[in-house]
Amino acid sequence: MVEMTMLKCSLVVLTVAICHHQVFAKNKALGTLYRWKQIDFAYPTDDERQEAINFEEFIQPNVITLGIERWKERIFLSTPRWKKGVPATLSSLPLHSNDESPLLEPYPSWDWHNAENCTGFTSVFRMAVDHCGVMWVLDSGQVEAFETPRQLCPPTLFAINLETDSVVGKYPIPNEFVLQNSLITNIIVDSRDALCRDLHVYIADAWRFGLIVFREEDESFWRFSHYTFYPEPLLSNYTLHGLNYQWSDGLFGMSLGKFQSGDRPLYYHSMSSSLEFVVSTAVLRDSARVSDAVGEFRLLGESRGAEGQVSAAAVDRNGVMFYNLISQDSIGCWDTRKPYQNNNLDIVARNNKTLVFPNDLRADHEVPQKLWIVTNRLPMYQFNLINPEEYNYRVIYLDPIKAVQDTICQPSIPE
Repeated sequence: MVEMTMLKCSLVVLTVAICHHQVFAKNKALGTLYRWKQIDFAYPTDDERQEAINFEEFIQPNVITLGIERWKERIFLSTPRWKKGVPATLSSLPLHSNDESPLLEPYPSWDWHNAENCTGFTSVFRMAVDHCGVMWVLDSGQVEAFETPRQLCPPTLFAINLETDSVVGKYPIPNEFVLQNSLITNIIVDSRDALCRDLHVYIADAWRFGLIVFREEDESFWRFSHYTFYPEPLLSNYTLHGLNYQWSDGLFGMSLGKFQSGDRPLYYHSMSSSLEFVVSTAVLRDSARVSDAVGEFRLLGESRGAEGQVSAAAVDRNGVMFYNLISQDSIGCWDTRKPYQNNNLDIVARNNKTLVFPNDLRADHEVPQKLWIVTNRLPMYQFNLINPEEYNYRVIYLDPIKAVQDTICQPSIPE
């Protein structure tokens, strides 16, 4: 996963040159909800905030936004504890605010971020909300990964009821499925009925190239390994705005396709790769298939090319996949009904100022549906090159229907 690969990367060029501002968005479908130069939190009092600063419990340049979700009138953001001085790792924001850089409200309360002995949150990476209003939270259990990594707690799934703002489930991933140097980075929720029964969560391990499955019904886990989860060597070298670096991140982005003959596909890719793959979720949901499913993981189609690295992806209700092209300051699209080949791929937005490193992307459950993107200049953050006088972190929304109008991704089959 892009985020923690700092431990595996080497910096070759330290000159960061922001190029001439290029802006492009299909049909004005893209907008910025919030933006920050640096992240700040809503402390109970100014004195408590100052005390946190004095004791280096809050070091503002060390805070970065990473994961995003939306449920009804709220946005949820994660701020992993990759460096010292991150006071809270999961926060909420109102969907509407008069402040373009609002304070983050630790969620569900400050108590969950100050807890000890692994009873609260340690370092949240990403979240996924099911259609019943439960947010599944992936906590890595690791702190200071960009400095001196410490695994304080096991990687854990939390379930939070967003109607009551209460934690209703806590599921540590068993040690047998977390390998040495595992980086548990991303999750996606697969639920099949109106009441969210028969729910599974798919979890990506970017450094040890595995896909972990959680079944809520009996709280069980299992793990798939496959060669398609590995990075491509030549795609592990990145150049972004004059900064050259190496990340060897494997399985990362996952998105669920529409139901087909009673099942649905899981599309997936490694971060450091230009290839997309697919597997039936019927395979993933069957723990008995762990040892005999090698042939079920298939290449989807053509390569995206030399700058085709993708972080997160999501498929909207119309069957269109949107994905973050992190080396191109862009968001791409593909109609999943069409073959995965370059003449069926398109760009719906490009902006080398506001879309610098689009990291997470989620489709909400609202009508009409929106996509939500976090951009965070992660490589610059990793190497302490963030300019506090510029806007570095953004929450961006995308109208998926407007975005694909008059593109090759516009669905030809009415829904």
